[in-house]
Parts: sequence; structure tokens; C-alpha cells
Amino acid sequence: MVTYVATLDVPRQVVDYLARLLAAHRRLIGTPRGSRALGPFRQAVLVLRWFRERGCVHCLARDAGISQATGYRYLHEGIDVLADQAPDLHDVLTRCQEEGMTHVILDGTLIESDRVSGERENGNDLWFSQKHKAFGGNVQFLSAPDGTPLWVSEVEPGSTPDITAARIHVLPALYKAAAQGLPTLADKGYIGAGIGIRVPVRRPKGRSEQALHIDIRMTNALIRYVRALGERAAAELKERWRALKRITLSPCRIGDTTRSALVLNQRWK
Repeated sequence: MVTYVATLDVPRQVVDYLARLLAAHRRLIGTPRGSRALGPFRQAVLVLRWFRERGCVHCLARDAGISQATGYRYLHEGIDVLADQAPDLHDVLTRCQEEGMTHVILDGTLIESDRVSGERENGNDLWFSQKHKAFGGNVQFLSAPDGTPLWVSEVEPGSTPDITAARIHVLPALYKAAAQGLPTLADKGYIGAGIGIRVPVRRPKGRSEQALHIDIRMTNALIRYVRALGERAAAELKERWRALKRITLSPCRIGDTTRSALVLNQRWK
């Protein structure tokens, strides 16, 4: 075995923030002092390495001098305490209105995962997305006009269309916000979402975009141009917290993991 020195490319304040959360959690559940293999700071480093490097838990646990089972337990504990800090949807929309934002942007993404059992009524795998040709979970994002991620939904199986996931988790709150002057921009996957959700008009089947009236084409172009800035929200989280590119934990943990990444991202900024 050869040891070497490595640097975790995460701002110190992010590590300290997670360490404080973990320490508070230990006090809350009554963990005796000195009874853990790792202190809150070293546990925070392990969790952040997993998020940042997408490393295998076995390797992270070995580097920390703990068992693989303890490594998984520490990782899940870190995800839980971070997910508990995720912003509430209604609070986010209220803050957007108070800050004078002209709109928010709704988008969905597939967080890939290992294949799991579970079938739909038609016999297809519940967690397989035909759109992306991959296994994973559907997560909905809200972002600010400049593309800053604001809110993340709970996960739905990958076979769930974006509009269905949005109806479950976010659309009722967006309707209220739109009535108060905060509309939402979205792509064509949300056609039929309802009042206040601005989406491009779909071209006639079998015909080109030129078949649409010039006013409609201009409206579509404006929506795409303004919404394009918000498309970076999911990409920003996935590139900064590389564990989101492919999660090897249970797919049911995708929602908590993505919300945890959102909290870390906000602390980073």
C-alpha cells in the first residue's frame, strides 16, 4: 500500500457547514462523545468527497480507516442532515417575488442510477426512461432567470413524464405564484400544464416551424432565449457535484441526494 496526500477542492466554509450540521445531529440523537470512529469534520470530508469525486464508498471508507458498512452509514447520515436544510417550495417562490424576479424556470432531468426491479402495468421497467434510454429518477428543478438553482423536487421513477412529475410536486404552487405576478417558463414537455406556465407552441404534426404564424414563431423564440439561461441549473449541480451523474445508492435516495447537492451548492456560492 502506498499513501499520498490529496486536496479536497471544496471551499473550507462548505466543509465547516456540514461538520456543524453533523455535530448538531449527533447531539440531537444523544451520541456519546468519542463513541464514533470519525469526528464530524472527517465525516463531512468523507461525504463531500463522495459528492464531489463520485468515488466508491469502499475506497472512501478505506481512506478514512473505517469499514464499508460504517462508510455507508456515515454517507446516508450526511445526506439526511443536508436534505433537511433544503428550501421549501413556497418559501422559494415568496422570496422570488420579494426580490422582484420577472419569472422562474421549470425543467426536469434524469438522474441516472443502477437498474432496479419494479415493473409498470405494461411490463416495462418502472425506473427506465424511454426518452433518455437509461435507468434513473425524474427530478424537477426551479431556477432563477440567471440559471441559479433554487429548488429541487422529490424523485419520481424515470418512466414518469416531466409534466406528470410537475403536477405531483410543483404545479399547484406555481399556479398561485403566477396569479400573483410570477409566471413560469418551461419547454414543450410541459404543454398543457396550465395557466401561468409559458411554453412554446408546438408546430403542426409533419410540418416545419414555418407553418406557424410569424407572431407565434417570435413568441417561441423569445421563450426559448429567456429559458435557455435556466437550462444550466441541472448541469451546474451535476458538474459541481459529480455524484449526481450516476447514483449507485437506492434510486429512492435520488431526491434526498439531489436536494443535498442543492444545499451544498448554495453554501458554495
